[in-house]
Amino acid sequence: MSKRILHVVTNVSRYKDVDEPTGLWLGELTHAYDEFEKRGYIQDIVSPNGGKTPIEPKSLGALGALVADKSVKAREDDQAFMTLLANTHKPSDIHWEDYDVIYYTGGHGVMWDFLDNPELQEITKNIYEKGGIVSSVCHGYCGLLNVRLSNGKRLIDGKKLTGFAWSEEILAGVAKKVPYNAEELAKEYGADYEKALIPFAPHVVQDGNLITGQNPFSAKKTALEIIEALEKT
Repeated sequence: MSKRILHVVTNVSRYKDVDEPTGLWLGELTHAYDEFEKRGYIQDIVSPNGGKTPIEPKSLGALGALVADKSVKAREDDQAFMTLLANTHKPSDIHWEDYDVIYYTGGHGVMWDFLDNPELQEITKNIYEKGGIVSSVCHGYCGLLNVRLSNGKRLIDGKKLTGFAWSEEILAGVAKKVPYNAEELAKEYGADYEKALIPFAPHVVQDGNLITGQNPFSAKKTALEIIEALEKT
């Protein structure tokens, strides 16, 4: 029976206070999507509100090419794939029992609409507690910060994880544009946060069925770790 992956993407298209464009960092989705597709996994895409996910313009430019190269360009030209991004599922469309993995993608937009979405939190909790894989890349870990398990504890409490580092926010020139320091929140909420010694180096952390990648350069490696874990089950 084929494995099923639920990708989570943002609906937020602009930074709230500076009115600049943001959205999904496309390579963080496509690099994982490509690897899962090679294995014949069934894949669906959900967003907090359903409908269109905006794409971060920078992920299509020079820096984006460094991160995603052929993967992004191929998917950008794939009309069927772009139609999926224009018509994502709502959380209410999702039956969590159908999925082996939930994978939170990044882009700065997620900092606003991933943090406090109770429907996505419930889906995540249920997948995790049934033994499925909960995963994220880059800012996607914002969607994990407030997930609570049935015992009332935060899912990330006492867990090793990674995600976009505050030093990377500073180097990217957006530290003053974001609504909070995700790295510090993760630590405050009990996570054992890890990061690569060199900013923007690929880095993936696995703690049981929690698998997280630090930055855009980590997306493919995160997907391969997920695949390895799935093939063991």
